[in-house]
Amino acid sequence: MECTINWMPASGMAFSAETGSGHLLSMDGAPDGGGRNLAPRPMETLLAGAGGCTAYDVVLILKRGRHDVRGCQVRLSADRAETDPKVFTRIQMHFVVTGKGLPETAVQRAIQMSHDKYCSATIMLGKTAEITTSYEIVEG
Repeated sequence: MECTINWMPASGMAFSAETGSGHLLSMDGAPDGGGRNLAPRPMETLLAGAGGCTAYDVVLILKRGRHDVRGCQVRLSADRAETDPKVFTRIQMHFVVTGKGLPETAVQRAIQMSHDKYCSATIMLGKTAEITTSYEIVEG
């Protein structure tokens, strides 16, 4: 996996990232750090990546189990250390999984499998952060 980050000096503390798969992502700093608040912060991007990684797993696991999953939202909240390095110390993930006749046990299992075995991002972040999960199932 590769990624190239380029600082855009004319934009203060903004950066562009080009991923190995050829996609572009923008990041910016907070105004108090010289940024212009034009894009997500790098740590917000990291948190979003973890949420995307685990949501991907949950949907894939449910689909492979032949469940009629129709939506998956993950709401994340995180706390960071007070001093440098300001790593994540707590991450709460709340899943809202929508589908037709989704068994609660299947949703629980998919979330647990992602958390314990498949989601590289959350497993890595779990080295510094306590990660907790909750969920709700919406019929639809």
